[in-house]
Amino acid sequence: MGIVNVTPDSFSDGGFFFSSDAAVAQGEKLAEDGADIIDIGGESTRPFSELVSDEEEIQRVIPVIETLAKRISTLISIDTTKSSVAKRALDAGASIINDISALRHDPELARIAATHDVPLILMHMLGTPKTMQVSPEYDDLIRDIKAFLENAINKAEKNGIPRTKIIIDPGIGFGKTVAHNLFLIQHLDEFKSLNAPILIGPSRKKFIRNILKDKSAEEINPISPAVETGTQAAVAAAVLRGAHIVRVHDVANTRATIKMIDAMKNI
Repeated sequence: MGIVNVTPDSFSDGGFFFSSDAAVAQGEKLAEDGADIIDIGGESTRPFSELVSDEEEIQRVIPVIETLAKRISTLISIDTTKSSVAKRALDAGASIINDISALRHDPELARIAATHDVPLILMHMLGTPKTMQVSPEYDDLIRDIKAFLENAINKAEKNGIPRTKIIIDPGIGFGKTVAHNLFLIQHLDEFKSLNAPILIGPSRKKFIRNILKDKSAEEINPISPAVETGTQAAVAAAVLRGAHIVRVHDVANTRATIKMIDAMKNI
């Protein structure tokens, strides 16, 4: 899954693809690099970010989705928590909904997914983007996240979404410390019991940058080669532990990583 952030303030590429033309060009590049899904979002979900209105989000993403849907055959997902945005995106050519709130922000999103018969990604997050990194704590990390996702799955099914259309995401970086994220990747196989494909999104996240930076140095640039190398290490570990979909900024490097990991797994 390749990422296209049509935002001015995303943590790693905010502003790079804020214009529709730049976002479309990036989507085409990711498709050419081998992405199976292009994930398009119009609202930053970085820590401490502010919400944007439905209208603003629609204005950002719909022209991009409409154009890409005509130019590429790659699946398009809409990264949103809002039913109004999701409906417009599906009408414009998207075919997957990626909801980081797991139906908590807008329960109507479940009806939209069910009516359009499209896959729905349900992600774990502690609180909201604005509060999630304020001293995140768990009684039992894996058990707590599994219980959250199981409840989200049950809610989706009660709203008419079949289990076969549900994808789960344990939410790397969304209300987790560095240690939480590492432990989560290490124990990703424990989520197999939920009987849903597992998506994971470690790309350029703060935990990678914190591990790699010199303790005396300033914040490491998210688009630096070192962070990309760290991302690929996290991707490799996640795939070895059972991830089915990886959400990344650099599709070409990730395809090479996954090709090698799959070869080792399937020998």
